[in-house]
Amino acid sequence: MLPLEGIKVVELAQNLAGPFCAEILSHLGAEVIKVEKPKIGDDARHWGKLLTEDAGASFNAININKKSIVLDLKDPAERDRLLTVIDGADVVVQNMLPGVLEKMGLGAKELMARNPRLIYCSVSAYGNAGPKKNEPGYEPIVQAFSAMCMMSGWPGGPPIRMGTQVLDHGSAMWAAIGVLSAIIERGRTGRGKLVETSLFETATAWWMNPYSNYAATGEVPERHPSGSNGVVIFSGFDTADAPIVIAAGSDRLFHKLADVLGKPEWKAEPAYANNRGRVEHKEHLLGETQRILKTRPRAHWLKAITEAGVPCTAVNTLPEMLAEPQTQAMGMLQSVPNLGSNVKLIGLPIQLDGQRPKFRQRAPRLGEHTRDVLG
Repeated sequence: MLPLEGIKVVELAQNLAGPFCAEILSHLGAEVIKVEKPKIGDDARHWGKLLTEDAGASFNAININKKSIVLDLKDPAERDRLLTVIDGADVVVQNMLPGVLEKMGLGAKELMARNPRLIYCSVSAYGNAGPKKNEPGYEPIVQAFSAMCMMSGWPGGPPIRMGTQVLDHGSAMWAAIGVLSAIIERGRTGRGKLVETSLFETATAWWMNPYSNYAATGEVPERHPSGSNGVVIFSGFDTADAPIVIAAGSDRLFHKLADVLGKPEWKAEPAYANNRGRVEHKEHLLGETQRILKTRPRAHWLKAITEAGVPCTAVNTLPEMLAEPQTQAMGMLQSVPNLGSNVKLIGLPIQLDGQRPKFRQRAPRLGEHTRDVLG
C-alpha cells in the first residue's frame, strides 16, 4: 500500500503548480479527480509538442495517475454535481485566479463549512495579502518580481530566467507538504485545514541563504554564473574542451585541489589561508585556476580532481545527464502505462522502503472519467 491510499483529492487547478501538487499526492497513493473545462480542458493540454492525441508532453508529465472529469462550473447544475464529489473528498487543490471560485460558492469557507474534514489547498501567484494578491502571475513574471532573474546570468549582462519552473514546482512541493501535515493533524482533531502558498512565497524562501548574508552585511549579492559570493573555489570553469564545476568548499578541500592543479604553494599563501581570504582575492585565484584548467581536457581534470576527493563534475547537457550511469541506477525514468514502452517520464524523487512509487496510469484524456465519477 502507498501512504495516501484511501485519500480522495479533487483538483480544481490548471497549468503547473496546482496540478503538480495533486500529482505528488497521486504518486503517494491518493485518488485524484481533475476537473476540467468543457472542450479545451486544462490550458496546459495545449503546451508543447503533442504526446497523446489531446495533450502535449508537459501536461502528460504533471497529470499522471489522475482521473479527468469535465464540468462547466458556470452552470449551477454542474456545480451541484461537483459538490456531491467534494462532499466525499479529503482534499481540494486549486490555483484559479483569486476570487473566481468564491463567486461560484466553491471557496474555502463555503466548502469547509459543508465538509468540516476537508483540507482546502490554495496556490496563488503572490499570496493572500498585499496589493498584488489578486493579480495573475506565471513563472517568469514572479521570477522577475522576486529578484531571482537579477541574480542569474553574467555580471553586467541582462537578467535571466532560471531554466526550469523552480517556483511552480517548489510551490507544488510546499503545498503538498502543507496538505500532508493537515492530514496528520486531522487524524488528531477530526477537522480539516486551509493550506495556502504562492509562487512569490516560494521565491522568497529560496533567498534564505543570500538574504542572511545581506542582512548581516548590507551588501547586495553579486551575480555568479555558476559560483558563489561566499565560497571560493566553488565555481564553473572551462577546460581545453568542455566545462566543469569544482566545489572546494573547505580549507581541506582547497589544499587538495591546489596539489592537483600543481600549485602546492597556494596552501602556504597567507591570502588563501582561509575562505575569507580566498573570497577577498578571488579574482586572481579564479583567474589562475582557469588558466591551468584550460591546459588539459575535461576527462583529465575530472579523473584527477575526483580521485583527490574534491567534489567535481562535468557540466552536462540534458542528454548527457540522462545517459549518466547514476541516472540509470537511480531509476528516475519510468515507463508510463498505455503510452508504449518507449515513452518514459521522470518519476517522484522519493523512495519509500527503497522503492520509488511507479506510475499506475497515464495522464487522462479530457473528460475520460466523467461517467465513472459522476454516473
